[in-house]
Amino acid sequence: MRVYVAFDDTDNYDAPRGTGKLARWFGEALPAGCQLWGVVRQQLLVHPDIPYTSHNSSACVVIDADDRGVVADLIELASRHLEHHMLPGSDPGLCVVTEEDAELPGLIAFGSRAASEVVTQADAKMAAGNVHLSGHGGTNDGIIGAAAGVGLTAGGWSGRFVEYGGLREYSDPVSVVALEQAGMLVVPVDRNVVAPRSDEPVATFGWLRPRLWGGHPVVPVMSDGNGGWVALGKAPLQLVTESRGQGN
Repeated sequence: MRVYVAFDDTDNYDAPRGTGKLARWFGEALPAGCQLWGVVRQQLLVHPDIPYTSHNSSACVVIDADDRGVVADLIELASRHLEHHMLPGSDPGLCVVTEEDAELPGLIAFGSRAASEVVTQADAKMAAGNVHLSGHGGTNDGIIGAAAGVGLTAGGWSGRFVEYGGLREYSDPVSVVALEQAGMLVVPVDRNVVAPRSDEPVATFGWLRPRLWGGHPVVPVMSDGNGGWVALGKAPLQLVTESRGQGN
């Protein structure tokens, strides 16, 4: 059974880390019967009417659990984790939902709204219904991003992974086969869309962040023109273009 645990608004303007790191820490200390699938950063609407610390993003920890009985433990652990690591001046929120909850479709719709329009705490509470949604200080505005983080992640077509199979441990470049063996899909997005061979290298520039596309971690790449690939995200587009030009 898949469980979504989302955090939002846990830091402040002077914080040395953001909500993504807090979520990754939670993924490292799951109870028995739970396995981390990934941690996904979700971008919400940036708008003058929305208070946020830096980028207005939330983070969702995606967990595969043996059975529903562990959900209560996850809620308690996540609440304690949030209250221990949240920073002064923050407005933290937590949302915990399983793939079996009847409210999930409504949260998916709410997530889409939160990415494109101004929504309220009342909207988040209405979408969450009877699933766990809690504020942990300040204005409690973090419940909006937490609910949206669950919805966008469960929807499967939004966000980027900040943790999946030890993203920070891969070499640069990394082979296509190493990414595929870890469960990541390497997908060309350039004009020719030639399928990468398993032995070809993927340059990451030390920043490998798969996208959540179709419910899968996907590494979008462009050919470097020299028999290799460049993962999009960290490398400036100009650098990709220049690399391609050198190989022609």
